[in-house]
Amino acid sequence: MKYLIDTANVEEIRHCNEFYPLAGVTTNPTLIAKEKSDFWALLTAIRSIIGPEKALHVQTVQTTADKMVEEALLLKQRLGGEFYVKIPIGEESLKATMMIKKLGIGVTMTAIFNAAQALIAAKAGADFVAPYVNRLDNILGDGAQEVGEIVKLFATHRLDCKVLAASFKNCEQIHKCALAGCQTVTISADLFHTAISHPMTDVAINTFDKDWEALYGNKTILDF
Repeated sequence: MKYLIDTANVEEIRHCNEFYPLAGVTTNPTLIAKEKSDFWALLTAIRSIIGPEKALHVQTVQTTADKMVEEALLLKQRLGGEFYVKIPIGEESLKATMMIKKLGIGVTMTAIFNAAQALIAAKAGADFVAPYVNRLDNILGDGAQEVGEIVKLFATHRLDCKVLAASFKNCEQIHKCALAGCQTVTISADLFHTAISHPMTDVAINTFDKDWEALYGNKTILDF
């Protein structure tokens, strides 16, 4: 499974890119607006941090297929590298996806809430579909189960489209999606830290330190 970070905050991206096996960055209009920054300066900074080999997903704000295509071309031209234009599911979006794929640009169909939407998006040529896990859980759905159904559908119909699960509030949701076969998740910086944290890990590390210091004091292996 690949891990992406769901943010437009350059400091969070820089930190996670340094310390975690980050495969890329996903953004959306809400995350970008939150940074209160110049649009192109922000995205250029993100690209410079992650480099051209890691994925950058940027969402169109257009509502018609032709304009979505125009924005996709501009974004790809300006940002380069491994790039995917994010497009919310809809009729114009499906039309745009089929057009954009002919131009050789990657597409992530977002705002997915059921397997039927995901299957149609995949058939239109989307490279990724992004189901919203926590938002489904919030309306008494089962986000991880929906992710599993999408994964199964794609395997059954031999589709190359991959699941990029989004909208997480806890690591249990991420874990369930991983068990369901999800290929990619995009999560917040806080959840990266939570995923590797455990109180028993802290106890074990403290024990190692105390036992070493009892015999060798402040020396390290480099001192011998």
